[in-house]
Amino acid sequence: MLITILPPSFFRVQSRNWIDIHFIHVKPSYVPHGRAVQPLLMVHGWPGSFYEFYKIIPLLTEPAAHGLNEGDVVFEVICPSIPGYGFSEAPHQKGFDTVATARIFHKLMNRLGFKEYYLQGGDWGSRITTNMAQMLPQSVKGLHLNLIFVNKQGLRRMISVMLGAYVPWLVGLSREDVRRMYPFIQKNIYELLRESGYLHIQATKPDTAGCGLNDSPVGLAAYILEKFSTWTDKSFLHQDDGGLESKYSLDELLTNVMIYWVTSSIVSSMRFYKENISKDPGLTADARVGVYVPTGIAAFPQEIVHTPHVWAKKIFKNIITYSYMPRGGHFAAFEEPKLLAQDIMHFVRKVEQL
Repeated sequence: MLITILPPSFFRVQSRNWIDIHFIHVKPSYVPHGRAVQPLLMVHGWPGSFYEFYKIIPLLTEPAAHGLNEGDVVFEVICPSIPGYGFSEAPHQKGFDTVATARIFHKLMNRLGFKEYYLQGGDWGSRITTNMAQMLPQSVKGLHLNLIFVNKQGLRRMISVMLGAYVPWLVGLSREDVRRMYPFIQKNIYELLRESGYLHIQATKPDTAGCGLNDSPVGLAAYILEKFSTWTDKSFLHQDDGGLESKYSLDELLTNVMIYWVTSSIVSSMRFYKENISKDPGLTADARVGVYVPTGIAAFPQEIVHTPHVWAKKIFKNIITYSYMPRGGHFAAFEEPKLLAQDIMHFVRKVEQL
């Protein structure tokens, strides 16, 4: 496996009970004169792990060595494992959701000595870092996301969708928004129904399926790798091998699977869905609070769902950059590390100039 390259660290924190949080912390070996080192917390999702960031970390901590010389930004990167994922201990109580995780990750950054820092996330990492920005905005210099959740629906959204197919300019949709969203039923409703079977299982009966996966390495690999196929590119669904080696090596894919296998963490990672989705998303406290910190959004074309800028700004009140990425899907840092690194740098550079 490849995870021996970067040394792990552990942080013991109290959340009703004490739990151990695994993280990796990488500092630049050399900082050119005049460049500021920015702390950046990057949070993974499911069925990924901290290993998703192994290819992007060198680009952020040593940008000059990888041809990213256009700016004056260098990062110190911290990548924790969500509690219950990989080498982080699973929570001991019910109700441990993204807000509870956000609280712990703020404590981690404080323990490391950071008063202000940048955040980056996709999938659950997006929810967690968004909650962190809502919880302690004075500590968050900027929030960069490659997947955003906008739970507010209603009549206005329905009208926007209907008019967007015919007069997109009237409802604030760009040509690229239209290309990614329409035909709406096929690209949103049908594809979400096709891809969300796992979601219903994990939000209702995670232990039932999880115990079976913990007992079969082949079953676990099939369950996880299917997501790395269709969430990377929807067209991979029709390929005999799922297109798995189009963007990743088998070594990379199986390293991620092995993190779940050796830690027996698939069940606790699936429970995270139940703890979050069993609640009405529109009634949670964080759903009623906007995000006011500087925000950057990288919209990848093969992401599970596309959220236009005009919808995103209903929640994210201070969007500094919104980028239509030329290629890539759900696992952006793993699949297109250079593209994501460039967009993060572009965003941070703009924030630092404010």
